[in-house]
Amino acid sequence: MELIQSAPELSGYLAADEAVDHHHPVVRETAARLRAEHSDAYSYAKAAFEFVRDAIPHSQDSGDLRVTWRASDVLRLGTGICYAKSIALVALLRAASIPAGLCYQRLADDDGGNPVVHGLIALKLPGEEAWVRQDPRGNRPGIDAQFSLDRERLAFPVRPESNEVDYPVLYAEPHPVVLAALKAAPDRPYLWKTLPTEL
Repeated sequence: MELIQSAPELSGYLAADEAVDHHHPVVRETAARLRAEHSDAYSYAKAAFEFVRDAIPHSQDSGDLRVTWRASDVLRLGTGICYAKSIALVALLRAASIPAGLCYQRLADDDGGNPVVHGLIALKLPGEEAWVRQDPRGNRPGIDAQFSLDRERLAFPVRPESNEVDYPVLYAEPHPVVLAALKAAPDRPYLWKTLPTEL
């Protein structure tokens, strides 16, 4: 899908902020480790995606009750939900000067009930015209997200018949509603009750 940039300049998708803290030593060290084995932008981006997808468990899947929202904390503690893992991947990409941003979907049950906002990312590799979405949520039975530039291989392709939506805006910073929910949650059970249902 075609994404609409919230920041007019590409530099907005390389910037650091309180959540995408890619100047933090933990982020820089992780990026340097990945870059040592993957020197070109494509292989680095794929390695960063697979690292966040596979080496940092989604906290619901692992049963971890901690809530993270800074990229450095996601990498240091090795846990996060989709929003946090997406923030961490964006930070790793920006640390390697690859423009990346945050985007969202509204997912729901088969009947359209129990909507919830899901977080993922988009990146733009050198020489590419379009942003490409990637979902580092983490795979499990029934979910098989893969790094792909030619066609999306997301964790959750939306189902319009179930009132699901791909939000078209690509954010340079985490959406304020998402960030507020993460910051306010003392633990994941609390967060699960306060997850955004729409943007």
